[in-house]
Amino acid sequence: MARLKRYCPGGIPQHVIQRGNNRTACFGSDGDMTTYAHYLHKAASKYGLAIHGWVFMTNHVHLLVTPEKNDSLSKTIQSLGRRYVRYFNYTYQRTGTLFEGRFKSCIVQEIRYLLTCLRYIELNPVRAGIVRDPADYIWSSYRANALGKPSKLWDPHPQYLGLGATDSERQDRYRSLVARGLQDELITNIRDSINQGMALGSLQFRRQIEELGGRRQHLLKRGPKPKAGKDEFVL
Repeated sequence: MARLKRYCPGGIPQHVIQRGNNRTACFGSDGDMTTYAHYLHKAASKYGLAIHGWVFMTNHVHLLVTPEKNDSLSKTIQSLGRRYVRYFNYTYQRTGTLFEGRFKSCIVQEIRYLLTCLRYIELNPVRAGIVRDPADYIWSSYRANALGKPSKLWDPHPQYLGLGATDSERQDRYRSLVARGLQDELITNIRDSINQGMALGSLQFRRQIEELGGRRQHLLKRGPKPKAGKDEFVL
């Protein structure tokens, strides 16, 4: 089956996943994650990509971003990939591909769904059993959104800023949202949307995106779920 053309219009948020090739590790140390964050920040600043949320796991990365232009996302990921893979291969004396050939992305409806997607991303280490409290995982945007920790990567979205009139009020309300967790149905919808490249949002929103982008925005039926390996992280 031919894959659908990616639709990344400027000004609309996107949930992005970049995975290690064949689910292999793309980070071997904290230094690797620091380097990845540095190259991500440089590329996003150059090509106009606002980063609202992120989590770096051993074998994959989640981002919640808004591209300034239609090609902002693709150019950022391409630049990031070239620089980081060169660094990683040199560091570990290896050659060849590090990431899957095509990153996954899906459009996210701002109202109702953006903060839900952000919470999904930041709770990834909790679902994976790495930490019990998202604040204990330093390689995510949770500390910026919930605790006010400064980060060069962080560009808060208007939906987040609308949580309160002050920083402390926004952080308190966001912590409360995260503490509620996410229903299994929401988690499934988010996973299906990103894996199939479909818009995450209401039926009306998906229809609007389908008309604008000229590509299918309804989810296909899910097949049997493959058994995960013991060392495989939750996506």
